[in-house]
Amino acid sequence: MHFMALHVHGSSNPLGITGNMDRIGMHGYFIFKDLITVFVFLIFFSLFVFFSPNTLGHPDNYIPGNPLVTPASIVPE
Repeated sequence: MHFMALHVHGSSNPLGITGNMDRIGMHGYFIFKDLITVFVFLIFFSLFVFFSPNTLGHPDNYIPGNPLVTPASIVPE
């Protein structure tokens, strides 16, 4: 919302010169550019989620559990 307000009203200018001729459309350019970035992120995220979910996992998660052995990190108080 802040960027949209800056785009419509402009920032304070100490010289008092208007910059209306140097503006480009917020909706036409920046929204499209941001949507492309979001879609690229979602493609890479979905590749990790659906095709290789264990890539970023910790190796300790693949050790089978043994109910007869207490982990070393669990100690009595």
